[in-house]
Amino acid sequence: MKAFSYLTTKGEPRIGVQTPEGLLNFTQLWGYFKELKNFPRAPELPFLQLMVELDYFSEETFAEVIAAVREYRSLDDIIIREPFSWQLPVQRPTKILCLGRNYRAHAAELNNTVPEAPMYFAKVPSSLLPHQGHIRIPAGVGRVDHELELALVIGKRGANIPESKAMEHVAGYTIANDITAREMQREEQKKGKPWTLAKGMDTFCPLGPWLVPAGSVADPHNLTLELKVDGEVRQKGSTADMVYGIPELIAYISRYMTLEPGDLLLTGTPEGVGPIQPGNRIEGSIDGLGTLENGVVQAGSD
Repeated sequence: MKAFSYLTTKGEPRIGVQTPEGLLNFTQLWGYFKELKNFPRAPELPFLQLMVELDYFSEETFAEVIAAVREYRSLDDIIIREPFSWQLPVQRPTKILCLGRNYRAHAAELNNTVPEAPMYFAKVPSSLLPHQGHIRIPAGVGRVDHELELALVIGKRGANIPESKAMEHVAGYTIANDITAREMQREEQKKGKPWTLAKGMDTFCPLGPWLVPAGSVADPHNLTLELKVDGEVRQKGSTADMVYGIPELIAYISRYMTLEPGDLLLTGTPEGVGPIQPGNRIEGSIDGLGTLENGVVQAGSD
């Protein structure tokens, strides 16, 4: 089961869910469910992140609500038929934490060594970009690269999380593209500076389109990733090749930072990273999570 956030043609935020009947307006379904169950004080659910923060985001919740409403009425008028705008599955994370060199072949292609412990850096929330949005490349930054990644969304607050409990803190999975101003990053590295600017520019973290509940992903450590630029395959790998798996990543970072519901963790990119330029169309796919599509433009041209 896949869920997504969207805006109606009137600019109203909604949650959608993919079902055999089609795409359903889950926000509307939730309203009917509250009436049926006499839950008048239950919150409205216009955003996926709110579901995550309230611990409602799960395959079981979607299934229960849909089944309960279907028992009493047709779902035909709840099918999303009008045009809509894709929104970010997570819009206000307190943190976007990213793994560097978590695939050996990717580390090698950039002449880097594999770190002896998970190597984290951060992107900023203002870098987030939804499905079908445009990556904007500022003038004068030089080469800019794509980096396809499996992203997970934290669903339960935690610090000092043991590896044995780490997966209990994952709400769901989505697709991310860690866009990187490569020349700027290299210059910053030479000077011993952090590479926040090279990673954190506006639109440099495309995310989505779906958020898939953790319970709907049988094995996040055995997913194929593939990225195409204008139809040409640039990256193809498997999460089976990650140096550090998800439990170890969560356990390590939670020793130092409390993880909050809605936080994003990007798990690293396989080999094949390469340059993008205005006019390109990028498609990043991961098994069971769909395809994240974004165009590329020169900043100021869109």
